[in-house]
Amino acid sequence: MKKYLLLLFITFSISSVFAQEVKGKLSDTKTSPKQLLKKVKKEKVYLIDVRTPEEYSAGHLKYAKNIDFKSADFKAQIEKLDRNKPVYLYCRTGNRSGKALDTLKSVGFKESYNIGGFENLKAEGLPAQ
Repeated sequence: MKKYLLLLFITFSISSVFAQEVKGKLSDTKTSPKQLLKKVKKEKVYLIDVRTPEEYSAGHLKYAKNIDFKSADFKAQIEKLDRNKPVYLYCRTGNRSGKALDTLKSVGFKESYNIGGFENLKAEGLPAQ
């Protein structure tokens, strides 16, 4: 019985670790909102919104390009970007952008960041439209 309870405890512990959402923040990149905006305007970096087109249409960060993580051609669209240019990804909460980050790394992007969720980024001072 004790072995059964221990096994059950270990199973739930492991599953809860893997079930946690991946979230990022702009501050994790050591880049301020003002610095990021300046780089985006000068086209030195990509700012990518990985939400659906409907979410993007309802409001997005100024200068952001929409590439839907859930679309069938997400990887193909990402592969069209310059892999030497830094990429800043965001979504609604940071979960999808965290998963998208894995795709960017798998196709050879040198510098890519999950900067979190749209509402948090607006609150940090990035302009939206």
